Amino acid sequence: MENNTTAKGGVVAIEKATLYNNFFRREMWTGKHLQITVMAIPVGGEVGEEIHEDLDQMLVVEQGAASVFMGTSKEDLSFVGEATEGCAVLVPAGTYHNLLNDGRMPLKMFSVYAPPKHPLGTLQRTKADADKGE
Repeated sequence: MENNTTAKGGVVAIEKATLYNNFFRREMWTGKHLQITVMAIPVGGEVGEEIHEDLDQMLVVEQGAASVFMGTSKEDLSFVGEATEGCAVLVPAGTYHNLLNDGRMPLKMFSVYAPPKHPLGTLQRTKADADKGE
């Protein structure tokens, strides 16, 4: 993905930004080699099965709980574990993955992509909006 950002470095209150976000996905910052998005997944919702062939991803849970699934194919998404507040989910490039919010409150997390994945200014209010854009 070509990135034409002129983003400057700085300091961001990432926990606060994550907890106040109510959109499925919102791009927060994009640099030449790294991108940060914040996400809100409703109770019973999911990120959705996906794979990023050419990038690594880290998702950090700030609120709620999620069941984490990863595998080598869509047919082999084995349960990996539970991610709760303060947990980081590490997804190597080429790994199918999904997070399911099976908690009692919205799942609030931020995601770090290296290299960037989403276009500058990405704002997807719902998972359905995200699915349309993929």
